[in-house]
Amino acid sequence: MFLAILGLLILAATSTIAKANPNMSSIGKTGRILAIGLVAIGLSTACFVQIQPGQVGVQTLFGKIQSGILTEGLNVVNPLVEVQHYDVKTQNYTMSGIRDEGDKSGDDAIRVLTGDGLEVVIDLSVLYHIIPDRAPEILRTIGSSITDKIIRPVSRTKIRDNAVFYDAVALYSSKRDEFQQKIFTTIEKEFQTRGIVLEAILIRNITLPESVRQTIESKINAEQEAQKMKFVLDKERQEADRKRVEAQGIADYQRIITLSLSDKLLQYEQIKAQKELALSSNSKVVIMGGGKGAPILIGQ
Repeated sequence: MFLAILGLLILAATSTIAKANPNMSSIGKTGRILAIGLVAIGLSTACFVQIQPGQVGVQTLFGKIQSGILTEGLNVVNPLVEVQHYDVKTQNYTMSGIRDEGDKSGDDAIRVLTGDGLEVVIDLSVLYHIIPDRAPEILRTIGSSITDKIIRPVSRTKIRDNAVFYDAVALYSSKRDEFQQKIFTTIEKEFQTRGIVLEAILIRNITLPESVRQTIESKINAEQEAQKMKFVLDKERQEADRKRVEAQGIADYQRIITLSLSDKLLQYEQIKAQKELALSSNSKVVIMGGGKGAPILIGQ
């Protein structure tokens, strides 16, 4: 459109010069040709608008928002309209306590008061996208700055409103998923009325007060010590059971041996020992007793 306006200015200027000085009529003719060319190029380029993938365009003519949207690709439009581009892809808005990690520099975490009066710091990300067909309504009611006007204030307010129903420790541990689902539901309803779809609420981190954190750590350490002591006691109990079984086995063995010994068995074992001694290659003296059960004297 700039070229068309420039062409009109050139046309007006050369026409004025040609009228004021008839000897410069050739300049006026050349200027008219150049001006007409610039106007033609300007109008032709202004009639085409390219929309990138994942975007839609909203047209405004003299401040009035036109119905309908421009989809991705090349679109033919009125050369006088202005086109506002909206990104309809998934957007990520992060509020973090770590510097330069979130969308705003510095500490942008959400500080909330829980049901037990403690301050908890929450880092989270909001995933959302706008509804393409409602882009004209968004331009009319919100404008182009969706994050500053809707995403950020609504999310922070709803999180603070819901945090008061939970104690700090429960919010940190057992009720975390429930809290995340609850704030998702409340924020989703608010976004829906504005033409925005909430895809997910991701709680990245919950930081408890130092005193509460120390109490939790002490409790965890005590539980670990109790588990360790229980393991030691179980091990000692198992060892005592093992020794008891072993002693019982030895006692049973000795009782069986005692019951099985007899004079004939002893005499049989004596004969076996004498036989092995006699077959030995070592020099020996064997003196065998004459009586029943007499000892054997061996000398070398």
